[in-house]
Amino acid sequence: MNTVTGSEAAPGWLPNEPPSVDWLGRSLDCGSCVNRGLLAEGKCRLAYSCVFDRYAKRIDRFFRWNPELANDYLEHPYFEVRAVASRSADVFRLVGLMHDPDETVRLHVALRLPQRLLSELRDDPDREVRIRVAQRLDASMLADMLNDPDYFVRKLVAQRLPLPLLPRMASDPDQEVRLAVASRLQVPALLAMRNDPEVAVRRLVVHRLPVGLLADMADDPAWEVRWEVAQRADPALARRLLVDDEAEVREAARVRLTTLESEARHG
Repeated sequence: MNTVTGSEAAPGWLPNEPPSVDWLGRSLDCGSCVNRGLLAEGKCRLAYSCVFDRYAKRIDRFFRWNPELANDYLEHPYFEVRAVASRSADVFRLVGLMHDPDETVRLHVALRLPQRLLSELRDDPDREVRIRVAQRLDASMLADMLNDPDYFVRKLVAQRLPLPLLPRMASDPDQEVRLAVASRLQVPALLAMRNDPEVAVRRLVVHRLPVGLLADMADDPAWEVRWEVAQRADPALARRLLVDDEAEVREAARVRLTTLESEARHG
């Protein structure tokens, strides 16, 4: 019986894809494969849909055609096979992959684990895994991640953390995280961010504070923040900013005052 190897193009072979070899670089032999019965049924195809191929897309095609076989490959030595198989495997079988040595496998597992198990991956050593956890984990369980070493993980936490816990992140060392915090905090907690060291954060605070609480920020050392105040100022505050040191702020205050006076006349 003739065997078919990965160096030969099978029907459906895509010329822009890499050669068909296994994960160790060896030629594939359909004649001795444990899945040769699937070949006759049209459920696998060399160089196109093969679980033993090194190319992840071919592994993915195999499990799309044969999702019921995924459980059988969760302990395969090649990480791509374990990772792709985890997409279709029974959820209760994923527990054994939660601490897989390869982060790609753990990443796929994190996309499917139920909440009570997902929480165990909050301290995963790989940031991409923790990112998926922060995106999927129930908000009530995110408090343990607000000090994550990666800024992007903390940013995701800040976007979803319950509001009563959010003030704990107002002093985060990263500007992007504090911007996420400032975009959600409510008064009076938001007032604590009026003196944030970054202009971008203070501008956002101005944008979100009630107009009646903007007076203190009209003396901000950054003209950009004072300009933001002028955009929303009440008449008294707008007049105060008409003598600001910065021309852009004075002009913004003048336009604001003109708008308010016009609205008052036609209101």
